Amino acid sequence: MVFSTYLNSLSKTPQKLKKRMLATWTPDQELNKVRLRSGADMKRKLTWYDLVALGVGGMLGVGVFVTTGPVARKTSGPSVFISYIIAAISALLSSLCYTEFSVDVPVAGGAFSYLRVTFGEFVGYFAGSNILMEYVLSNAAVSRSFTEYLSCAFGRNDPNSWRLHVHGLMQGYNMLDFPAVALIIVLTICLCHSTKESSMLNLIMTAFHVVFFGFIIIAGFCNGKVDNLVKPGGIAPFGVRGILDGAAIVYFSYIGYDTVSTMAEEIRNPSKTLPVGIVGSVLIVSTLYCLMALSLCLLVPYNMIPEGASFSAVFEQMGWKWASNVVGAGASLGIVASLLVAMLGQARYLCVIGRARLVPSWFAQVHPTTGTPLNATIILGICQASIALFTELDIVIEMISIGTLLVFYLVSNALIFHRYAILSKNPPLHTLIFLFLLSCTSFAFSLSWKFKLHWWNLLLFAGLTIFATVIFQYMVPLVVIQRPVPFMPWPATISIFLNVFLMTTLKMVAYKRFGIWAGVITIFYVLYGVHSTYHAEEILEMVVVDNVNNNSSTQQQITKVDIQLV
Repeated sequence: MVFSTYLNSLSKTPQKLKKRMLATWTPDQELNKVRLRSGADMKRKLTWYDLVALGVGGMLGVGVFVTTGPVARKTSGPSVFISYIIAAISALLSSLCYTEFSVDVPVAGGAFSYLRVTFGEFVGYFAGSNILMEYVLSNAAVSRSFTEYLSCAFGRNDPNSWRLHVHGLMQGYNMLDFPAVALIIVLTICLCHSTKESSMLNLIMTAFHVVFFGFIIIAGFCNGKVDNLVKPGGIAPFGVRGILDGAAIVYFSYIGYDTVSTMAEEIRNPSKTLPVGIVGSVLIVSTLYCLMALSLCLLVPYNMIPEGASFSAVFEQMGWKWASNVVGAGASLGIVASLLVAMLGQARYLCVIGRARLVPSWFAQVHPTTGTPLNATIILGICQASIALFTELDIVIEMISIGTLLVFYLVSNALIFHRYAILSKNPPLHTLIFLFLLSCTSFAFSLSWKFKLHWWNLLLFAGLTIFATVIFQYMVPLVVIQRPVPFMPWPATISIFLNVFLMTTLKMVAYKRFGIWAGVITIFYVLYGVHSTYHAEEILEMVVVDNVNNNSSTQQQITKVDIQLV
């Protein structure tokens, strides 16, 4: 009976897709009606310094300890610090786009909610699914780096010394990492208990972590040699191309600032606190990353930097055994802090996607006592522990970057559309045509760079990008109101351009894996998501309206009961 009902529902998929794919919510609906579906509210206990600490803690250690060594050794050389600067500019521009949306839509859904209220249900779902993929994979990868640095802290030189090698499994999946699994389990338990206590734990660990960063930076600048930046091969041995390719990879290090936006339902005065937390944490981390990368390349020539646990290994090469152990301990602590924040954010994303009924509503439930999304936290913890047990870092790192860059690209597009088509009430077609042309010229420039075409191709497409933006700025009026992002549409335009450019520098294998993932989540939406949201938003809404017409005095009670039963 159930199966035949589902088949009947499946036969109506085209009509449901037409009705739901472009369906949008207003910010007021996101803040009130949709939020009711979690039952209990999240507890507002966080302040601005909690957010800055969460942003800094979420980014520090996620990538700099993981990506700096391999990128310096194989991709950028000593100019890896320039790669970090380029990635920082892109991250800062994207963070400005997040900041404006976070003021208008201060809910826990982050980019998922921003895109859903702008471009509709499917785009929001697609972005949210990619964010979840990025979080789970990056957390699994970083937890394996925790094992490497922790072994260094105890004086073990081999990064695999605490892993179990299993013969017969495929290469890249045959080193079982039980310490990484244990760390994820412990953090999952902490996050299930309380957000405020987890935030305080992160604040303490982040403070210690910044001290370790300061030690590494001072040691590098005091004991390093400028000659190491230019020998062998000069400061950019792999050329400008290597610097930009490195920027796409180290962008992984900036994953985490978007976690701050998912705390919107748990902070006081979100319209003022969120911009400080998002932009402030990106600026602090960008400065520390560039100094860290520069200090590493000052200590030893780039071709002598080990790829695993690079910072600890470099100090050991210098004969500073004690420093190697200290750095290993500090890196381990930083990785724990960044994991804590990332796991905090991923659960809120899944919770809000559950509120939208794009995944089972069970994931949307907030525990009435702890005020945390308990179910989402536990399930995601299990998923990333399973991946961390088997999978090596290099298998997932580029797939993480492509998913992150795509979401940031979509948010930048959404900000322009939100400003010019929704707030300024211009015809949507004008803005959509501009966004299409902007993406095309950015993509053409990026392909010209990737395939090493003549320099005039680069000038042509860069000029077309600038020309299209100037024409759009003067032809399409913008309502002048107080907004967090000034000089529109230029910040969002540059963000779109850089995100497209960085995406095209990634390897084809990343696109193949991403294509498989995109196919899986699209199929899930067609087979489950659109039917679930159609039932929740179309059928139940009609039932509520009918009930209201029959008995208007019970409107609020009926609406809430119907929503919670979905």
